[in-house]
Amino acid sequence: MKHICIIMAAYQGEQYLAGQIDSIIENTYQNTELHIYDDGSTDNTFAIAQRYADKYPDKIYAVRNVMNKGVILNFLEATASLEADYYMYCDQDDVWLPEKIQKTLDYMKKQENTATPACSTPVVVFSDAIVTDANLAQTAPSFQRQSGYDTNALDLPHLLMENKLIGCTMMFNRAARDKLLERKMSSAIRMHDWWLALIGAAFGKVAYLDEPLMLYRQHDHNVIGGSSKGSYLKDRISHLRRDREALYATMAQGKAFLSAYKEELPPEKEKILRCFAELPEKNWLARRFYILKYGFLKSGLVRNAGVLLVV
Repeated sequence: MKHICIIMAAYQGEQYLAGQIDSIIENTYQNTELHIYDDGSTDNTFAIAQRYADKYPDKIYAVRNVMNKGVILNFLEATASLEADYYMYCDQDDVWLPEKIQKTLDYMKKQENTATPACSTPVVVFSDAIVTDANLAQTAPSFQRQSGYDTNALDLPHLLMENKLIGCTMMFNRAARDKLLERKMSSAIRMHDWWLALIGAAFGKVAYLDEPLMLYRQHDHNVIGGSSKGSYLKDRISHLRRDREALYATMAQGKAFLSAYKEELPPEKEKILRCFAELPEKNWLARRFYILKYGFLKSGLVRNAGVLLVV
């Protein structure tokens, strides 16, 4: 049995927190610890977490941050502080299906067995999710298909441009965690799960398990939520300036990743990252040329037309 550390970042989550914790407790795989980091909630979030920690003292731990860190640092700093063979991230408002942990671990081991060298290769895996409304009524059978993501395009150029991984479906191994901790965490990180995806793509493997293993609850207070291709197009047209800013923030993230790991990147990965990081310095035509040459693309024609329009 391999020890798995589940990290939950919680904030103002009293409405759904107990249901999520119960779903983790009821999972078939039991060699886990759940660490709940409350980020300064003013409701009953921490009290609920502490009640479970008191009831399951060897399985659940509740921590109250001294100051609000925000979702990215809450997850990443927690990762840095915990020792485990494998790590999973968890949102406060979803519901995990009973075999989520076991099936994800089995898939992780399968990917590790084909990695070289197996013991020290960063591996990040992620799965699908059933999208629901606030009352857990299904609104879409697949988050990935609803969002129109190409889950076959998990190479570094594609993941530099687009994050297909939602953290609550991820598992990453100790090698990925150690690679994360080799460098100081950059303020340019756009999302914690995205940064770990880049680590996997640059130094090891990123793999997708095409099975929904959780109920992904959508409600008014989600930090990150799902969107259909139609709503994506409507939103993009309405917010071209914002999209351009987001695209250049994505390039800044790539530049920060290059700066952090350039001395140990394989030469071909270093070349890809350098080209991506230097895109803002290129002229109008060159930016589009290099995007197409290296495959710095998103999923689908609509998204890629948007990239070429605003870059």
